[in-house]
Formats: sequence, C-alpha cells, structure tokens
Amino acid sequence: MPDGALQDGIGVTERAAERLKALLVSEKTPDARFRVSVSGGGCSGFQYGFSFDEQVNADDRVFDRHGVEVVIDEISLDLLAGAVVDWKEDLSGAMFVVENPNAASSCGCGSSFAI
Repeated sequence: MPDGALQDGIGVTERAAERLKALLVSEKTPDARFRVSVSGGGCSGFQYGFSFDEQVNADDRVFDRHGVEVVIDEISLDLLAGAVVDWKEDLSGAMFVVENPNAASSCGCGSSFAI
C-alpha cells in the first residue's frame, strides 16, 4: 500500500492538500470539495479525473484529508481504495498524481491505468 494510504478510502499527501487549499482560494470556491473519479478511457483502459464540486451525490463517499474534503463515487472508490493523491512538480511540469496499488500498469503520462 502506498505511503499515507488508508484502507477505507483514499489518501492525500500534505503537499497535495496544501495545493488544493490554494486552488480553492484562487478559484473563490472555498465550499467546494476535491472530486476524484475514474472513468473508462485513456491509453491504459481507465483514466483519473480531478475536479472541484460543490455537490455530494447519494453514491458519493466524503473523506477529510488534511483539511480538504475529498469526494469519490462508490464505483471509483472500488478502483482507488488504498490509493494516494500527491502533488508533483518537476522539470516536466506540475500535476496531481495518483499512486494506486490496484493498478497493474499505468501509462507514461500517469493519468491512466489498467487493472
């Protein structure tokens, strides 16, 4: 299981949480939650999605991680259980990345995976 992961949901590193808090302030949406989702597609079969959402649906689970509310629908949660979202900055750019123990493989861009 990745460092910082939780068996009951998804983890978020402190670095990612700080970046999310800054984005929420700059977007002027302090009541929004960070939505993480999985959908079919991408070069490996599934792809990660990140967005801010003020709505919580009946099939959503909400987790508080370092002061940021993370929302995941139950279907995506099955594919993300034990994963950790991190914020990465390097020479190739800056982005949120998911370290997912459920992924058998992932693509070079890091935004899609296979089971």
